[in-house]
Amino acid sequence: MIKKHLLFLLFGLFSITGSVGATFQDPIKIACVGNSITYGSGVANREKNAYPEQLQSMLGNTYEVRNFGVGGRTLLKKGDKPYWEAEAYSKALEFKPDVVFIKLGTNDTKLQNRIHLADFESDYIDLINSFKTENEHARIILLLPVPAFTADTTGIWNEVIKNKIAPITRKVAYRTNLEVLDLYQLFIDQPGLLPDKVHPSSLGATVIAKRLYEAVIQKETVKIDIPKSKEIKVLESENFYGYSLTNFELKGTLCKVVKPKKVAPGAPWVLRARFWGHEPQTDIALLERGFHIAYCDVANLYGGPEAIERWDRFYGFMTQAGLSKKVVLEGMSRGGLIIYNWAEKNPEKVACVYADAPVLDGKSWPGGMGKGKGSANDWETFKKVYHLKNEKEVSKFKGNPIQKIASIAKGGYPMMHVCGAADEVVPIEENTKPFEDGIKAHGGNIHVIYKEGVGHHPHSLENPTPMVNFILNATGQKVNFAQIPAPSAEFRSGAGWKEGKDWWAQANDIDSLCRTSKETDLLLIGNSITQGWGGKRPNVTYAPGKEAMELYFKDLNWIGAGISGDRTQHILYRLDNGSYEAARPKVVVLTIGVNNFGDNTAEEIADGIGKVLGLARQKFSPSTKIMLFGPLPTGLDPNTDRREKYHKVHALIKHHGDGKKVFYYNLINEFSNEKGFLKPDLLSQDGIHLMADGYKVWGKLIRDNYFKINKQE
Repeated sequence: MIKKHLLFLLFGLFSITGSVGATFQDPIKIACVGNSITYGSGVANREKNAYPEQLQSMLGNTYEVRNFGVGGRTLLKKGDKPYWEAEAYSKALEFKPDVVFIKLGTNDTKLQNRIHLADFESDYIDLINSFKTENEHARIILLLPVPAFTADTTGIWNEVIKNKIAPITRKVAYRTNLEVLDLYQLFIDQPGLLPDKVHPSSLGATVIAKRLYEAVIQKETVKIDIPKSKEIKVLESENFYGYSLTNFELKGTLCKVVKPKKVAPGAPWVLRARFWGHEPQTDIALLERGFHIAYCDVANLYGGPEAIERWDRFYGFMTQAGLSKKVVLEGMSRGGLIIYNWAEKNPEKVACVYADAPVLDGKSWPGGMGKGKGSANDWETFKKVYHLKNEKEVSKFKGNPIQKIASIAKGGYPMMHVCGAADEVVPIEENTKPFEDGIKAHGGNIHVIYKEGVGHHPHSLENPTPMVNFILNATGQKVNFAQIPAPSAEFRSGAGWKEGKDWWAQANDIDSLCRTSKETDLLLIGNSITQGWGGKRPNVTYAPGKEAMELYFKDLNWIGAGISGDRTQHILYRLDNGSYEAARPKVVVLTIGVNNFGDNTAEEIADGIGKVLGLARQKFSPSTKIMLFGPLPTGLDPNTDRREKYHKVHALIKHHGDGKKVFYYNLINEFSNEKGFLKPDLLSQDGIHLMADGYKVWGKLIRDNYFKINKQE
């Protein structure tokens, strides 16, 4: 019997406390220390859109965020422009922050500074200690530099960031037991967010601000240390990308567990199968968010009975320690056999499954009985594991996940696969594709990312955000940004604005119209589709709805309050900080949500719309009626994922319509033909924006219902 106090020793479980590790009086002070990226160089309207400023807007007035970024500065004391010598550094210390984000290192990659990189670790620790001296309870978080897609005469800066700066920073995090956030992986596949190849744009700054917001509000539990026990054999500990990894044996089986710096509520954890440490970006991102990452060796057991037995024992050990009763299963390649065979027997213990190029049929691999070559040695071992003595027994064998689809689907847990579409080792036609079709046919929940032109390797994605969000959603850990008020950082002239005008200019224009308009008939709130009505907005250059507006709104006093790119969170910010109620509208037309499709689930979008609706009801007069459209029809083909999400969102928001204050509308029938395809004369080929005739359909419906709900002729 394993002693519970031993389990606490290994995993360091927590009791609930505040998100910054101590009790502070409001406002909580946050210092953003860094170079030109923190300062906001290259960011449109940096005074509003640099990431510290965006973080401040999201956090609200219970926090005080200050930007101490200085262009060109190095962390190295012997660098060409040491941060230590900047006035901002002295001011940051005087601020005595409760939370410090340090984002330095990019300029240390320059040729003249690389010669001093041997001092980077000690200089970093000195910088940390200088803030600890001013406030011993300060929560200090290290930020890995974003990629630098540029070069100098000696090579590419990015290689220095990836292979020197990032590892040293992680070593510092390990030595000091401080948190570290990987900004590198958030940008590695999005060079467009770094227009000059070094500095994030204002939209890139949003990516950073959101990640920092998650860290600031992250809840945690507090570690306790308990004496050792003789029940297991504890081996060496080591640095796993800045986190403490403990190796140990459980009844002779090699096991590993990596502890997060702050354990998330519910103590979520991942049980990884095979190929420990290979393509670890998802594991690292989950460690940042408070997950334990664990491993129990089942090599060469191919998901067979002994592998199941080992995992049963390991699961009992982990959960007895206090970790979640529902575990995230992660398996690459042949790891697919154990994760699904174990999940099929233990559905109530599974939070979700993330499988990467998984083997789901031993006949495909290692058997090589299909398109793949297989592996003769592994096939012989596979047959021994399952006691398959001849071809007849092989043909009747039903122990693969591919033969357990109905039972796996019945488990109810969500599944995600990431696969190379050109995989010749574990062909998708024999593994994931029939599995996916079967799971869906049996009502199961599976999402697959097929990487076109990619074989069995490389596994994973450079930016693990899709997998991370999937796991966070499945475990109830994801922050729903769709319902957190935030200004937009949109700045592109392609948004239908005059050159040089950004989101803030549009928001100010709308506020001015609302303050100067009296007894407004219609206030249309939304994104680019609503912006397309045009109207009296001085900085809007594109109005495809102008003809429809003149036809249906000419005798109405109306205001177009749509801003291109807006999402539910941006409407929340505008309603909360603007002057929309000054317009005293009789009817508010609320059309929002489609721009959230890329980042949010249907449930998150619906929650965001619900919060917008609640704030609108609070802000406007009790006599104001609200026409709720949510997102307009999207997805040209009725069978696309986009259309499926559209239907889910509307199914979740339709209950808001009460026929008295809120009137709900779904325009799918008006905008699609008898086969469900969106009408090409009404919508553009992106399946989102309306053509001129589309505005006429929408405009007539708005006008007819305006008079109907106001009981006017």
